[in-house]
Amino acid sequence: MDYRTMGRSGLKVSQACLGAMNFGAVGLASCGEAEAIRIINAFLDAGHNFIDTADIYSGGQSEQIVGRAIAARRDEVVLATKGHMPAGPGPNGRGSSRVHLTRALDASLSRLGTDHIDLYQVHQPDDETPIEETMATLDGFVRAGKVRYLGCSNYSASRIVEAQWAAERVHGTPFVSLQPQYSLVARDIEAEVLPVCARHGVGTLIYSPLAGGVLAGRYRRDRGPDADTRVARLRAWGAPAARRFADGIVTERGLDIAEAVAGVAAELDTTSAAVALAWAAARPGVTSVIIGPRTFDQYEQNLAGFDIALPEELAARLDKVSGPAPGPLDGRAAPR
Repeated sequence: MDYRTMGRSGLKVSQACLGAMNFGAVGLASCGEAEAIRIINAFLDAGHNFIDTADIYSGGQSEQIVGRAIAARRDEVVLATKGHMPAGPGPNGRGSSRVHLTRALDASLSRLGTDHIDLYQVHQPDDETPIEETMATLDGFVRAGKVRYLGCSNYSASRIVEAQWAAERVHGTPFVSLQPQYSLVARDIEAEVLPVCARHGVGTLIYSPLAGGVLAGRYRRDRGPDADTRVARLRAWGAPAARRFADGIVTERGLDIAEAVAGVAAELDTTSAAVALAWAAARPGVTSVIIGPRTFDQYEQNLAGFDIALPEELAARLDKVSGPAPGPLDGRAAPR
């Protein structure tokens, strides 16, 4: 098993991270508890140790399912969750303020049925709360023993620097991880974010390595998306932000890259998903890759990508066809 050190810390995590966004039956989630527990047990039995969820996933059901699944093997798991998103009424029901994060953490601990979180992450940047308040609050969680390590999600390069400097100013605990979007389709973080992470001791657990299913070959030019695909489910969700994101998933550039991935997969006698995951896992600056299966079959197909070492010439072919694409650098790439 390949374990990697998360940023400038002593925390060892598996190269594969099991994302729990699809566990539950609220919103986009569609993986029932029995199937989710089967996936979690298989993942841990295979020697992997890293599970990521969030308070907002499936209205809290994801954390509850994960908590019940790992209750008897808690010490085997590096458990990560996130806070920041709307979790209650009123102006203090969201954000990275002391009042909201404190409430959010306590609620997550209750749903997960544990007395500590191994990696607690701020889910999104907060333009309204002073960064010093956020970092001091998070340091308080560590000092209280409720949290072991701290991370952030969807932060830009400049925000990471601000946060690390703020932690130093308040004599607090710095971030050791960033959760950004990254794939052959979305390579924006290579320009600024990954170099900043390297300089500031921040590891990465990347999400959406299959670009919403595009790199797994789930979309075709000659037909619309199947009903069980992410694009179809996002469009049916009704939220304007979700629909905008769905409309941006299937693009001509993305389909071109997916065709190149399929060509490499055919040469290696494997799946497109496995090739895309193998490429992501081998990239400089990537500590762990989040997979988010909805079924056990998807779990097995995704895990195969961590057993593949792409030949140098094939990896170079994918690098050339995908090339970093221009895009926003504010870190807020997708609703999740």
